[in-house]
Amino acid sequence: MSTAEHRAEARAYGSIALAVLTVSDTRTRETDKSGQLIHALVADSEHHIAGYEIVRDEPHQIQAAIEAFCDSPAQAILTHGGTGITTRDQTCDVVATLLEKELPGFGELFRMLSYAEVGAAALLSRALAGIYRDRFIFCMPGSSNAVRLAMTQLILPEVQHLVRELNR
Repeated sequence: MSTAEHRAEARAYGSIALAVLTVSDTRTRETDKSGQLIHALVADSEHHIAGYEIVRDEPHQIQAAIEAFCDSPAQAILTHGGTGITTRDQTCDVVATLLEKELPGFGELFRMLSYAEVGAAALLSRALAGIYRDRFIFCMPGSSNAVRLAMTQLILPEVQHLVRELNR
């Protein structure tokens, strides 16, 4: 089957349940602009939000939220924040220890697309994706521009196809 045929077949999965995990030491529901953007982009798509949580950039809080989302109807967990290189950026480190399968293409493509927008600063991104407990986890940088890029160019266009492949 061609990729187009796979995508057409994946439409049968309908609306995909997405959980949003904001990792930040400073954001609240009112100030989480990137989280609000994810909600808006998902609302404009055929998919839906199955959960939303904000946690501090602390390994135990990140893992606990991911575990809780894995016990929910969420089929994919969209994290944003904590993917940089500072000592407080721990999202990718936590998620990497959980992943049963990594999807290296997500980070590679994200950085390639990001390079077109921000140049060599794209190398600071540790965008990551993979599978854990039959769910996809996507780790995006916290900026609204990065979230928009990842959501519109990578995640939303392929999430049904990904779910189809995982469930074959």
